[in-house]
Amino acid sequence: MSLVKAVIFDWAGTMIDFGSRAPMGAFVEVFGEFGVELTIAEARGPMGLPKLEHIKALGALPRVAAAWQEAHGGAPFDDDAAQRVYEIFVPLNARIVSDYAELVPGAAAMVADLRALGVKIGSTTGYTRDIMAPVLPLAAEQGYAPDNLVCAGDLPAGRPSPLMMYKCFIDLAVWPASACVKVDDTEPGIAEGRAAGSWTVGVSLSGNEVGLSPQELAATPAEERAALNARAVEKLEAAGADYVVDTVADLPGVLDRIEARIAAGESPGI
Repeated sequence: MSLVKAVIFDWAGTMIDFGSRAPMGAFVEVFGEFGVELTIAEARGPMGLPKLEHIKALGALPRVAAAWQEAHGGAPFDDDAAQRVYEIFVPLNARIVSDYAELVPGAAAMVADLRALGVKIGSTTGYTRDIMAPVLPLAAEQGYAPDNLVCAGDLPAGRPSPLMMYKCFIDLAVWPASACVKVDDTEPGIAEGRAAGSWTVGVSLSGNEVGLSPQELAATPAEERAALNARAVEKLEAAGADYVVDTVADLPGVLDRIEARIAAGESPGI
């Protein structure tokens, strides 16, 4: 593979944590500590954003905003409130994230194949460095150690801005952006890749939208599983993904198609 120079992966729901389950319980627990009941569905809504922005988005939900005011004597959910929630959320998520650090099946072999073809491996995440600290060695033990890591909070803006992608280009010494591919299970992550001018591949079945562990997925009736996946595909395509795959294990075939399109002079996002 000579024209695709780098693939830049998201983490939870894409390379690790099938179903992107680690943050959900943490969001529910931390809002509960502040007297606000949060559902898993509500917690999943802004997934892919930097975690502080995710918390602000949750606080902006009309039901959550009303519950916050009721629990706090009419005080609104403002930036100061979001910061207080965030300061409890980060160490909580860091404590539990190790329990969800298992690689998505096929991920390590896929990355090894890409490296053998000379492709560089980058990564961005909505997690902070504190949350990622216990994840990196666990992923490495399973055979996944990307060439770089850009976290929420490293730069002035995270997703859906392209700044984390730009940092990847610098770290990996790759250009142009159209020779790189962003792989992500969330709409903000796809937007990040599009804003940078890269090809984008959505991950549906292992990601946030379906939100099931491999065991839960296996126990789901085939018709329901197909419907859940179709909904995830629809959202990722609506966000602008050039392609959507079930999991990263299915990525190599799509990269071959992207390579051919680059050779034909085509651009991403069309």
